[in-house]
Amino acid sequence: MVRKLNNFDEWIDYFRYWQDSSGQPQGEIRNFKLEAKFGDQEVPHIEFGHYRGQRKWPTVMHIPDQRIRDALLNLIVYQGDTEFASVEQQRNLLTHAPSDYDLLALMRVMTEEMRHGWQMSYLLCWHFGDEGRREAAKLLERRADEGERLLGSFNELVDNWLDFFTYAQFIDRDGKFQLTMLAVSAFDPLSRSMNPMLKEESFHLGTGNNGLLRIVKAGKMPPEVMQRFFYKWIPTAFDLFGTDNSSSAHWAYVWGLKGRYDERENQSEADKAKLNEHSRELYRQEITKLVERLNLFIPERERHLKVPDLKFNRKIGMYAHKLYTVEGEPIDDPEKYKAYLKTVLPQPEHYTIVHDIEKEPDWIEAKKADSLLKQ
Repeated sequence: MVRKLNNFDEWIDYFRYWQDSSGQPQGEIRNFKLEAKFGDQEVPHIEFGHYRGQRKWPTVMHIPDQRIRDALLNLIVYQGDTEFASVEQQRNLLTHAPSDYDLLALMRVMTEEMRHGWQMSYLLCWHFGDEGRREAAKLLERRADEGERLLGSFNELVDNWLDFFTYAQFIDRDGKFQLTMLAVSAFDPLSRSMNPMLKEESFHLGTGNNGLLRIVKAGKMPPEVMQRFFYKWIPTAFDLFGTDNSSSAHWAYVWGLKGRYDERENQSEADKAKLNEHSRELYRQEITKLVERLNLFIPERERHLKVPDLKFNRKIGMYAHKLYTVEGEPIDDPEKYKAYLKTVLPQPEHYTIVHDIEKEPDWIEAKKADSLLKQ
């Protein structure tokens, strides 16, 4: 049964309970000051869709249609759910960081993700009445380790530091895309929430990218093992962009709630039937360049890392549950496909390999903790 909350202060008490029940240790991570932050209003008017040119909506009462309000609530709930899920996924890494630098980086990532969830819960509690407070409570009641989070990536296991850096590189990067698309929202409190969140999110992306660079530069982690973890996470990131030919993305655009990733730069007319596909393709192009950069530090070309085809191991969209290889070639037999997945995704022995390598002192290029304090 969902906890009944009467105000945001009661939600804060429930949040403290969530911190306890989700196993967060006492100390610095619990002492971080959490607060709602709002940036300046960059554009005062609605930037796209049916209401383009009108003043952005400062409250839910200004929204002209109940369907728009419901869609907005849903967008905020999904964003908040990802933030709390990330903390649940990553908390076990606090006990075995490879360095003080990495421990501080992880703690910063986790506390900022908590703040982002706090921000979304603040919007729900302050703007959406009883329904919003009920949804804010549910954000704290679903559990990633129970497979209860709303999106697939956020129910996956983050088992080790290679997992974490891969997650931060690819899943948090999807987060950057989602936040950027919400930054142009017609709902002013949501759009002004995004700039502070994006500034914090940039550190998460840097943590993932730099972590993977440090791993390949150290030369101890076999690229073939790293590749399996890329194949684990990247398809789930593709899924995070939603279904193909999405009607919900169509209406979110028409109503001005969520734009394209490149909305302010893209002067062309939006293809409202392919909004998710458009942003997913921009994401694919971005991560392909990042993987190519990693390959600069892997001398043997045949061991180079790669991004899987969009069709591989998808759970959402036109390729959901279809049988394709990492190159996008079809497999006609379910048993063959099941066997094939074992050749490309992490198996128990690969987790063991990673655990053993991560016990070595020089498996990742060193960084000093004080370099983090200067950022």
